[in-house]
Amino acid sequence: MRIGVLTGGGDCPGLNAVIRAVVRKGVQIGGHEFVGFRDGWRGAVEGDVTPLDVDAVRGILPRGGTILGSSRTNPYKDRGGVDRLRASLDDLGVEAIVAIGGEDTLGVAKRLHDDGVQVVGVPKTIDNDLGATDYTFGFDTAVTIATEAIDRLHTTAESHRRTLICEVMGRHAGWIALHSGMAGGANVILIPERPFDIEQVCDYVNRRFATKRYAPIVVVAEGAVPVEGTLQMAGGGEVDAFGHARLGGIGQRLESEIASRTGHEARTTVLGHIQRGGTPTPFDRVLATRFGLHAIDAALAGDWGVMVALRGTDIVRVPLAEATKELKTVPVERYAEAEVFFG
Repeated sequence: MRIGVLTGGGDCPGLNAVIRAVVRKGVQIGGHEFVGFRDGWRGAVEGDVTPLDVDAVRGILPRGGTILGSSRTNPYKDRGGVDRLRASLDDLGVEAIVAIGGEDTLGVAKRLHDDGVQVVGVPKTIDNDLGATDYTFGFDTAVTIATEAIDRLHTTAESHRRTLICEVMGRHAGWIALHSGMAGGANVILIPERPFDIEQVCDYVNRRFATKRYAPIVVVAEGAVPVEGTLQMAGGGEVDAFGHARLGGIGQRLESEIASRTGHEARTTVLGHIQRGGTPTPFDRVLATRFGLHAIDAALAGDWGVMVALRGTDIVRVPLAEATKELKTVPVERYAEAEVFFG
């Protein structure tokens, strides 16, 4: 069988580990042939491929990003996109696709499966917001990077007696903010699931300054929103092919409000793409590798329309429909655990 592999959406540490595992096991155990679609669904639509054999995936395990490139192309948004995708599969002799991506990429995979294309999905997102899997690879790396940044911000905050705000990724789910904030000893953690009261935030800041010894650290997800406000959007509110607006600016908004309301100097650090760049952690390398191995097992078994998922310590298969049904957001009880340490 000739199988196409693609990576869609934002890049993520661990993507290359999945590609490596799929190809190594698929070639050595299944005798399959592989091609990689360049730049996600764009490559599948346009027939833009690169050969994937064992030599092509040597040495890529510790590399961040993706050797195949990525994009946010949505074939269902382009006129004739799905027909062109089918035609390219026929022309290339590709009988199945292993799609590695998040909610949007796997949403397309689910629709293609419904339309008769043989697809297996692998969950990828640093936000850890995909349903049906306990963790996604890339999340541990993002949390590790954010935690290291928070650890470093503590010393500057204390040296200059100022509030330091760390803005992390998280459009609709605050998992990175929650985990890195707890691990880094933040004094306030703000997430999209819980609209915040700016007066309460400032009260936490003042209480921290009242200790005389320590300065506050505020960790905020990019999608966090004040009770009386709306999402902070950058770039004029433009949206991508999946309808997502570009977010940004909540850190600067907090910096201004905290400084003016408390009388204490505040500064913002926006981690941005640093969180999803560079080499993956050992946890993410192992998880991504296991996902790749089990994805090719599903293909070998002819079990299409599924996504591999982590349940406890086991890798299982779940229908793509279940995987993309709803986002996994931070529950109230998990946020309550962090609130104990606010102020």
